[in-house]
Amino acid sequence: MLAEIAVVTTRRVTTYQAFLNRAMPRYLGTPIDTSAPTPWATAHGDFHYANLCAPTLHVLDWEGWGLAPTGYDAATLHSHSLLVPALATRIRNELASVLDTPAGRFAELVVITELLHSTSRGDNLELAKPLRNRAARLLGRAVPVPAH
Repeated sequence: MLAEIAVVTTRRVTTYQAFLNRAMPRYLGTPIDTSAPTPWATAHGDFHYANLCAPTLHVLDWEGWGLAPTGYDAATLHSHSLLVPALATRIRNELASVLDTPAGRFAELVVITELLHSTSRGDNLELAKPLRNRAARLLGRAVPVPAH
């Protein structure tokens, strides 16, 4: 399904380069190249569990769809699964063909930036620590070991 969305032609935009230029260094805590390694693709833009229905897959909440870094939807789903490590591992395994690429890693950093930005407004507070830990791994930095 994500591959089918990605090839839809649009001028709509899910996230903006100007925001990434400003926010990525701030929320990731390091200077970073904010240009995507591949052209942007069409994304749902809010692809997480609250917008997915089962048992037959239905995707809800399409008002934010548009162009985003390639892998954005996979990165969004993975980032929202970080509170359940077994689920995060399953998502990573299922979407490895997207996430385990330079574009996928960049998309993860974009989504992490956006979610950390939302924590500054009081949203997604429980995700802040797992997001920072994931960003550290993606950026090749040491992840703090929790004290016991």
